[in-house]
Amino acid sequence: MKALFISLVVVFILIVFGCAADLTNADKPGALLWGENCGRCHNVRPPSSLTDSEWDLAVMHMRTRANLTETEAEKIVVFLKAAN
Repeated sequence: MKALFISLVVVFILIVFGCAADLTNADKPGALLWGENCGRCHNVRPPSSLTDSEWDLAVMHMRTRANLTETEAEKIVVFLKAAN
């Protein structure tokens, strides 16, 4: 149930903020950054699929591969941990 709720929140955020072409990455919430960056290459998994420490490690590893700034990576981790 929680995974469904989170998926719906992500879809809502993508729809609402996805239409804002002038929205910079610095202004985007973590859920939107997660959907835009991680969803390009990975199947989106529910945040509860990893522990908080596993998300820290995964995002740290993927930060360089996805060319995320430190701020973007932090926003994604905060979203994932809050939804976990």
